[in-house]
Amino acid sequence: MKYTDFSAVIREELLKHPSGLTWTELRQSLSLPYDRPCQTWISRLEQEIGLSRTRGSGRAYVWRIRSEE
Repeated sequence: MKYTDFSAVIREELLKHPSGLTWTELRQSLSLPYDRPCQTWISRLEQEIGLSRTRGSGRAYVWRIRSEE
């Protein structure tokens, strides 16, 4: 999977779920081939699509796209 494909599917899925999803939820719903997300790609997503990750329950982070207000 190329970064551009990864970015597009993550963005699309997070736009459908404004309350956010954990990495595990994203991985399962999108059938992603990665156990963990690449930190370099996460940094790019933060810059390019406004990805934010906040601490959820337990060790999980909730991924969201920041609203453009």
